[in-house]
Formats: sequence, C-alpha cells, structure tokens
Amino acid sequence: MPERHAAGVLDTCAYLELGSLDPGLLPDFPEITAVTMAELHQGVVMTTDPAVKALRNEQLGAAIVEFTPLPFDGEAAARYGSLVAMTLAAGRSPRPRRLDLMIAAIASVHGLPLYTRNAKDFRGLGSLLEVVEV
Repeated sequence: MPERHAAGVLDTCAYLELGSLDPGLLPDFPEITAVTMAELHQGVVMTTDPAVKALRNEQLGAAIVEFTPLPFDGEAAARYGSLVAMTLAAGRSPRPRRLDLMIAAIASVHGLPLYTRNAKDFRGLGSLLEVVEV
C-alpha cells in the first residue's frame, strides 16, 4: 500500500466518489480547490433531471460545509502555464484537461499530492506534481 499523506488535494472525480473509496487510500486531511467547487456548481445547473439535480445539490452542499477551497491565485496561474507547457511537451493536448490542470496547479503550488481516479490525465507532470491514483 502506498504511503498515506497527511494532506492532499482531491480532484473533482475523487471528491464525487468519496463514498466508494477506501478511506485508507486517502489523505488524513483532504482538501478541494475553488476549481472543483466551480465544477460542482456547474454540475447542478447543467442537469434538468430532478433526481440528478438533487444528488448534485447534496454533493455541493456537503462540499460547502466541509471544505474551505484552496484558491486559484496568481501563483497557481503561473504554475498552470508550466503544466500546460509540460503537457504539450509530452505530446498531449491541454484543451480537454484545462480544469484538471488548474486543480493540479493549485495542488502543486501548495506542495500537496493530487488524488484522482484518472491518473492518466496527469501524465508527464511528475516533476511538479505527485499524483496518487485512488
């Protein structure tokens, strides 16, 4: 089993699947970012299905109560540029993963590992970001 970190950033998919993840694989003190919070708000307004909307509202409400999101600030913006450059250097397009790269930039500037269900989205960023697949 990989080393358990004291703190770490959950990307949006990891946050949404918290209930099905083994708590032993997660950091003791999980964090989320303002970008994830924005994605949760988007998820609520993007659906017309009442049952899905209700579930998404519950997930958003829980995030609002449980977390103070880490901001996407000037330092994160600069790191985002570096991660985009590294993504391009790895022969991959940053376009479909812009929000993921913003979340990764926030984790990176805080020196925190990024917990994700989709580690492949972060290939080629290892020198600036520790990725933990859960």
